[in-house]
Amino acid sequence: MRSLPRPLFSADHEAFRDQVRRFCEREIAPHHAEWESAHGVPKSVWQRAGEQGLLCCWLPEADGGPGGDLLFDVIVCEELGRVGATGPGFPLHSVIVTPYIAHHGTPTLKRKVLPRMASGEWVGAIAMTEPGTGSDLAAIRTRAVRDGDHWVINGQKTFITNGHNADVIVVACKTDAEQGAKGVSLFVVTADMPGFSRGRNLHKIGQHAQDTAELFFEDVRVPADHLLGEEGKGFRYLMQELAQERLLVSVQCQSRAEAALEWTVKYVQERKAFGQRVADFQNTRFKLAGLWAELQAGRAYCDQLLGLHMAGQLDAVGASAGKLWHSELLGRVVDECLQLHGGYGYMHEYPIARAFVDARIERIYAGTSEIMKEIIARAVCDEVRP
Repeated sequence: MRSLPRPLFSADHEAFRDQVRRFCEREIAPHHAEWESAHGVPKSVWQRAGEQGLLCCWLPEADGGPGGDLLFDVIVCEELGRVGATGPGFPLHSVIVTPYIAHHGTPTLKRKVLPRMASGEWVGAIAMTEPGTGSDLAAIRTRAVRDGDHWVINGQKTFITNGHNADVIVVACKTDAEQGAKGVSLFVVTADMPGFSRGRNLHKIGQHAQDTAELFFEDVRVPADHLLGEEGKGFRYLMQELAQERLLVSVQCQSRAEAALEWTVKYVQERKAFGQRVADFQNTRFKLAGLWAELQAGRAYCDQLLGLHMAGQLDAVGASAGKLWHSELLGRVVDECLQLHGGYGYMHEYPIARAFVDARIERIYAGTSEIMKEIIARAVCDEVRP
């Protein structure tokens, strides 16, 4: 399908895209329905992705990574969206979890964890959300108490993506209950630590191939060098990394919306009604033309945000605005595309039906649309205040 040029990506990036596309078409798309039924992806898929250099692409070779830049990980995210894959959770593993360890871990911890994450031997997750806290990270109740050369963690986390497959989990804990956000610290817990356990694999209304779990920590003894950065600075680290996390949502929403339009164009060209192709009705053509124009705007906006981030200029407000806009865009596009499928759009075997329910979470995780608006509104109101 016709689209705007993307000068942000080099010839090396595009060659890598061809490699990722082949991997997705060979290793992911044919098995995705099975993974949806199982509510998870076999860990062998992660290992094959690691062998192909598709994980933690931005991670320097000194840390066990491929030594590329973040745009290579963006390509992996986009190609997963192109085939409608909600699992495996490569982007969260590579772009959200790994940076916390790479940026704030001790040399010993990084040597232990990062090469295994880049190879796919270990799957990463981040555990922030708790029952009853939602977006209010300062209100978390999971506690970490210092005991000699260890920290002892007790608590519960929920809605944890990659939770059932995870081998290494970045866990947000309270280390000082009286300090609010300033009492939050981050720790790395590995799944082999006594006292760590997983609850049920949560069954969601969409994104069924993505395992999402409850996690429990009962007197989990974590070595002191598994503290990320400094005690009490966990909330600051979370805020620093959230811009990249929200940018990732923009990327995946844009790519999934483009895929939905492509499926729909093919469908209406084949489907007939009243003696002609559905694509020949003026309403269909105008709807598709409008969606295509919106997606061109979305692509230009997404690539601008990527360019700003690569230059170190994307701030929290810009990332929040992008996350808000692209998650809302995806919702509009899949709704219109489902409508053009008619009754078949409501059937689960059609990718547009699955994309419709998969899209709903994008306006919730990584900060709800309401939280995004609040962040943006604070900046806007501060700028215009007399």
